[in-house]
Amino acid sequence: MSRLIVVSNRVASITEGKSSAGGLVVGVLDALREMGGIWLGWNGEIETEPVQLPITHSDKNIDFVTVALTQREYDQYYRGFSNGVLWPTFHYRIDLSRYIRRDYTGYRAVNRRFAQLLTSSVKSDDIIWVHDYHLIPFGQACRGLGIKNKIGFFLHIPFPSPSVLRTIPSHRELVESMCAYDLVGFQTQGDVQAFIDYATRYLDATLNGNTLKMGERSIKVGAYPIGIQPDQIKELSKESRYSKPLDALKEGLQHRKLIVSVDRLDYSKGLVERFDAFECLLEGSPQHRGKVTLVQIAPPSRQDVQGYRQIRRQLESTAGRINGKWTELSWTPIRYMNRSYERTLLMSFFRVSQVGLVTPLRDGMNLVAKEYVASQPANDPGVLVLSEFAGAAAEMQQGALMVNPYDVQGMADGLDRALNMPLEERKQRYEHMMGVLKKNNLSVWRDRFLNDLSP
Repeated sequence: MSRLIVVSNRVASITEGKSSAGGLVVGVLDALREMGGIWLGWNGEIETEPVQLPITHSDKNIDFVTVALTQREYDQYYRGFSNGVLWPTFHYRIDLSRYIRRDYTGYRAVNRRFAQLLTSSVKSDDIIWVHDYHLIPFGQACRGLGIKNKIGFFLHIPFPSPSVLRTIPSHRELVESMCAYDLVGFQTQGDVQAFIDYATRYLDATLNGNTLKMGERSIKVGAYPIGIQPDQIKELSKESRYSKPLDALKEGLQHRKLIVSVDRLDYSKGLVERFDAFECLLEGSPQHRGKVTLVQIAPPSRQDVQGYRQIRRQLESTAGRINGKWTELSWTPIRYMNRSYERTLLMSFFRVSQVGLVTPLRDGMNLVAKEYVASQPANDPGVLVLSEFAGAAAEMQQGALMVNPYDVQGMADGLDRALNMPLEERKQRYEHMMGVLKKNNLSVWRDRFLNDLSP
């Protein structure tokens, strides 16, 4: 039976395979345990000198193979090109993209280095599954080293339209690199179409069904929306129901309604626009003043990237201004927490809330939206208010209240409707979305991709 080789920017530790870990980690580890194989990538460490030999540790039938990066590799591959160019551009923030040619050179060099690590351990029938934007050229580097195995690539973030992608000077090389894979998967059909549009228009590729033909190569393309394990999430949401943090949250609310948002601190998440919409709700619907609280949890990320320091300052300033204007002696409108919480506790926060507010400006999928729904009690579910620019919108638009995150008044109207929605409508919406989540769960995502990649 073929082994599975997973390649990602970061490699999860064995302890992260428990039920409280993120969905992707659980899904990938389950596949690795079933098939046996290798998980290859960066270990998160930065060394002063290049370390040639990888660190390998094994757990039953899985080998975890990791390497450290040098400071230069981190600056060029990770901080420079991956998160300074690809992340903002793929999220349609070309104003924040900063292209430096040496960063792109370093990006490709790290991908070659990762590919070289495989040459001594890959077997002829191994299946290789590569994840996300950090590793776009990995497959091409493998081909250059003579690796002929089936290699699939899954992009977790959005794929931009050709006109946006072409703002990256190396756009053609990037898409040509993607064509070295046997299967290229995206979150939504819109992402698939954007990739096909570029390949057919600028690389003279031809499309036959779901296969792109470019010269001698045939590349299967498709949408594989990543899911969650809804039953597992529901159980997680009950685990912390007697915890001190949840008791403290309930005590602070004093029976007020709760709107909850959880996002990594990132300019793509629409956090400032979300705060503005909440203020617009208070201004336009005075009946909600003192009766509802917005809890925003935004753990910091990539703090050494300039754009992230700016969004944190802007968010703190906006929250402070709104609270300064509307706070009463017994009520603070926005409770903004720039910290992390255990995943089980977050699910319990979702469970006791009346509204889940998920309004990214652009997102590949956004599993928080799915986790929010799965956490709800079936007899009294909350309402999901969801951005139409989240990948999850393609599956959940019949159950969520859809909003445009660039329309502050429209988001405020959505919040007002959610807060006033009758129980029967909430139940109908919840049941519809739970049906979708169970049909397209994490195992289905994994198995569909690997089945399409397998010979």
